Amino acid sequence: MTPIRNETCLELSFPATEVEASAGIAQLSAGLSQQGLPDHMADDVKIALAEAINNVVEHAYDGIAPAKVQVTCRLERDRLDILISDTGNPMPGYQLPDGTPASVETDLQDLPEGGFGWFLINQLTSDICYERHQGCNRLSLRFDFERQP
Repeated sequence: MTPIRNETCLELSFPATEVEASAGIAQLSAGLSQQGLPDHMADDVKIALAEAINNVVEHAYDGIAPAKVQVTCRLERDRLDILISDTGNPMPGYQLPDGTPASVETDLQDLPEGGFGWFLINQLTSDICYERHQGCNRLSLRFDFERQP
């Protein structure tokens, strides 16, 4: 899993498994840092990447053999665009979840294990878009930012 890099683009493809996803997220985060992603954006980007990629591993390939996850990152002066592609199952209803967090108004032992990922992704990104095209899921994440002095 060697990323393809140029001045503004970073591409990485890896098998949709937990171990490979974890390594891929770490490589992408390091590569974006090397390409000049502002430090104040690094954590937000890593969290959103991890949530989105882990959703692919856990849900898109649920019940089918995992294939590859392709991630393309394009870093511009004041924004980062990330495209995550896979050939797994489509999103339910072919649309993004609404991003409403799971309720925490319950007893401690009844707290949900999940249900916060899409809420986090929505909160951390400037824009998010999903499409299913020719058997491929395409999730686009955009992060707008101002360069800090």
